[in-house]
Amino acid sequence: MAGVNKVILLGNLGSDPEVRVLPSGAKVANFNIATSETYTNRDGQRVEQTEWHRIELWDGLANIAEQYLRKGNSVYVEGRIRTEEYVDKDGITRRGIRIRGTSMTLVGGGNRDNSANSEGAPAASAPAPARPNPAPVTPPPPAFDAGGDSDDLPF
Repeated sequence: MAGVNKVILLGNLGSDPEVRVLPSGAKVANFNIATSETYTNRDGQRVEQTEWHRIELWDGLANIAEQYLRKGNSVYVEGRIRTEEYVDKDGITRRGIRIRGTSMTLVGGGNRDNSANSEGAPAASAPAPARPNPAPVTPPPPAFDAGGDSDDLPF
């Protein structure tokens, strides 16, 4: 059976991306983004909970991240969860979770299109309307005569 591994995050960068070029020539950008949610606990106090996510972007997206992303920017990232194992300096095997981004959009910051996909090409997105559309006017339903033929039924 096939599965789905998709993550959608909208958060703020905690620092500028770290970009490096591997010996193979591939470029990778790593950064953390914070997502927050606010809720009211049982005592009626508002609580804000922040989660930090490790993001990695490759090649074309890494180039865009290097050029445009800065600490504090809001960014929308789609990608896949990757679990990695590593041995720390004390020789203990640890596990970590990283999000491998497949598309990214810089949120806010002017009128230019700041979105891209994993190939570094601009991502397709519809522009936001300048103002909300008024509620559509729905005409009343047609009158139904229960005494008519069955051909007069509205369904």
